Amino acid sequence: MEIVQGLKYSENHHWVKVEGKQAIIGLTDFAQEEFGMIVFIELPESGETITAGEPFGSMESVKTVTELYAPVSGRIVSTNTKLGENPGVINMSPYGHGWLMTIELSEPSELDKLWDAEKYEETYGHE
Repeated sequence: MEIVQGLKYSENHHWVKVEGKQAIIGLTDFAQEEFGMIVFIELPESGETITAGEPFGSMESVKTVTELYAPVSGRIVSTNTKLGENPGVINMSPYGHGWLMTIELSEPSELDKLWDAEKYEETYGHE
């Protein structure tokens, strides 16, 4: 399982990369391993807002269908449209080409509630 240093992590297996007032959000390597091959993903449209802890979309894998919960709040700047054609990119490159969306943070203080790489690895790295 790969855990990238310098990112923030949620208990719901999302990573957050902060770039100024924006954040890129994706699914962790642990999540894609647990879910198996991802065959469908539904993400919000650009311009919509998401709220930390609330569902923002869903994902279907060969094993299950699951809701995706926002790690932070903000307005969607862009979504990874390539995932519509090939959601399996998340499995191949969860921290690279498999990113989900970019948001403009509305509550930057929420980042303080997320975990660093060490805490995420402590919690999920030894399962």
